[in-house]
Amino acid sequence: MTAPRINDDCTDDIFAEFEPLKPTSASMRYFPDLIQGSEEWLAARQGLLTASEMKHILTPTLKPANNDKTRAHVYELLAQRITRYVEPTYIGDDMLRGQVDEVEARILYSQHIAPVQEMGFITNDRWGFTIGYSPDGLVGDDGLIECKSRRQKFQAQTIVENVTSGTIPSEYMLQCQTGLLVAERAWCDLISYCGGMPMAVIRVFPDAEIQGAIIEAAEAFEATIAEKLAQYGAAVNSDARLIPTERKIEQEMFT
Repeated sequence: MTAPRINDDCTDDIFAEFEPLKPTSASMRYFPDLIQGSEEWLAARQGLLTASEMKHILTPTLKPANNDKTRAHVYELLAQRITRYVEPTYIGDDMLRGQVDEVEARILYSQHIAPVQEMGFITNDRWGFTIGYSPDGLVGDDGLIECKSRRQKFQAQTIVENVTSGTIPSEYMLQCQTGLLVAERAWCDLISYCGGMPMAVIRVFPDAEIQGAIIEAAEAFEATIAEKLAQYGAAVNSDARLIPTERKIEQEMFT
């Protein structure tokens, strides 16, 4: 049995024990014990296209993206597949606040709506390539949650424009739809959180058109990476003056 990793001041019903989660299809793989942001979590994600990065390859209007961020992401994942290493990234104030707010949002959701079971990472390869997703929690057998920490001006906008219309901010649609696709779940509750303002919970259901565009864009993206990998291999095996080096892990450089 596993229980959600949440604060000790929660009510007893939030600590309801869960049966070990089992994937709903043979193409899916669960990583329940990975802590998001940990080295193990980064290792599980290395080289994979994930839900949070879908915005780099597909526009909100469902057109294939082709810009500097798209090209940079091709080479980022290509390099990770070659080296089996994920370079560290800077964690700013917004990200630190988001880590705290995610815990608070999960607690409130568990208290007022339904118990949440944490899940570190999910992969699904049923399309012939793998897409990854790090949900902020799974709810029962059908649902999941995606928590967003918002600055107050955006929370006010979300309550006025989205809660009243039953929609979610457009910048989160691709991530939520990819998450539903990978996790094979029936709904996703987007949680928009800003301390001092009401927490908004907006339910999203699978959209066949959006998910079809996601699969098509991901397939094209994988083909591009495969092409670049072949070009990299040809260059390495040529007579070009390429000298092998050894990586010095950043943490070791400052000890």
